Amino acid sequence: MNLLLIFIALNIVNVILQTVKSLATVKCGKFLAAIANAVAYGLYTIVIIYTVCDLPLWQKVLIVAGANFIGVFVVKFIEQKARKDKLWKVEMAIPYDPINKNTIAQLLLTNSIPYTLLEVSKYHIFNCYCATKKQTEICQQIAKTFSGKISAYESASLV
Repeated sequence: MNLLLIFIALNIVNVILQTVKSLATVKCGKFLAAIANAVAYGLYTIVIIYTVCDLPLWQKVLIVAGANFIGVFVVKFIEQKARKDKLWKVEMAIPYDPINKNTIAQLLLTNSIPYTLLEVSKYHIFNCYCATKKQTEICQQIAKTFSGKISAYESASLV
């Protein structure tokens, strides 16, 4: 029973570390990526040794599958919660209508969404600057309500 619990724990920790390693390799600098790889592969060596233990193959398969599901789910959940909102420029092209223009402007002001307005040919172009996901969703709903078209651009760090 002790061997089974150790095998389960090692596999869950291994999957979490391997997932973090993958994210760090893509999103972090070379130093953090190197540390994540070193730790993940260091533990992986121990997991390999335990993989040849005296547990039945079907138990090992179920444990590894379950550990992968749980480990990846946990890391991705934490990653989503930790992700900061980025500034998005949401461009709405709304068919020209002076009444709709004023209504949309009021909706944007009510929801604290900064914007600039251009009148181009048959369209009012609202360039909205959304700091939260909720603001972006409001712009999507406004465009849909007023038969507009929408484009969105994520801000990028230039540093």
